[in-house]
Amino acid sequence: MKKRTFMHTAAALALASALPVAHAQSTPIKFQLDWRFEGPAALFLQPAAKGYFKAAGLDVTVDAGNGSGGAVQRVASGTYDMGFADLAAVMEFHANNPDAQNKPVAVMMVYNNTPASVMALKKSGIATPADLAGKKLGAPVFDAGRRAFPIFQKANKVGNVQWTAMDPPLRETMLVRGDVDAITGFTFTSLLNLEARGVKTADVVVLPYADFGVKLYGNVIIASPKLIKENPAAVKAFLSAFTKGAKEVIANPAAAIEHVRARDGIVNVALETRRLQLAIDTVVNSADARAEGFGQAKPGRLSLMASQVSDAFNTKTRVNADDVWNGSFLPSATELNILPKK
Repeated sequence: MKKRTFMHTAAALALASALPVAHAQSTPIKFQLDWRFEGPAALFLQPAAKGYFKAAGLDVTVDAGNGSGGAVQRVASGTYDMGFADLAAVMEFHANNPDAQNKPVAVMMVYNNTPASVMALKKSGIATPADLAGKKLGAPVFDAGRRAFPIFQKANKVGNVQWTAMDPPLRETMLVRGDVDAITGFTFTSLLNLEARGVKTADVVVLPYADFGVKLYGNVIIASPKLIKENPAAVKAFLSAFTKGAKEVIANPAAAIEHVRARDGIVNVALETRRLQLAIDTVVNSADARAEGFGQAKPGRLSLMASQVSDAFNTKTRVNADDVWNGSFLPSATELNILPKK
């Protein structure tokens, strides 16, 4: 009888000692995407669905967004802990809100090149940047390509252009109708949207900023200074889990799209798979990304971009590159080695 009591006591003690581990509290992280649940969102939905964030001690919720500016604002306001946004939008926020207490900081590079490009129909006669002079361009006022167009314009000595603003869903429609001569937008968004409106890819002229002298960085993962200060381990854990998931997405985009469909059941799976593959090929696994290393930013290029954004966006103060980037939470070089060689 004593032996059984001892065994029961030992088992109870073992169970009690295990309880704190079993019920260890996860750190909640609210994450804001830059856009809707489309192909590229798989980069974040994959590690969430596969349990990589959970295994890293994080309880991550990923929400759709409506633009990089909104993502930056929501992290700055404290509504979200982390997010995904165009680095130029982060820089602009810093320079226009120098006294803000919670300015988001970029902690990982995901789109090594800006996805922005100018797109026109071949029948317009536009074939080079110089052909844009005197033409009517269209884009939403907050579009990254439109905001950065002065940089593209200067780099390619383009004459004056006329701008027309519209809501995002009308951009490609207005180009097809001939209401504008060209549009700016993310290539993997607008090109496929044009296809959806009956335009053949062969009939579209694409002038990617990255191919025409504009070496702006694209989208980054951002974190609030509050999270960085109070729980730096959570930031590091997030980036490590994200990188693990991103490697799988790059290797098998078609499988990763299933996680996008799980969040939005009406997405066109074939279209979003192509969109994701286009994003991977043009801005994630680009030549610049392979040269610099996934996730990283080079000081010289970062400083040049800070100067260019200050000028093009006419910011209240000059952008300080050191204030917008913190690469100290990045995973090891071995973990970051996720880009397949071309």
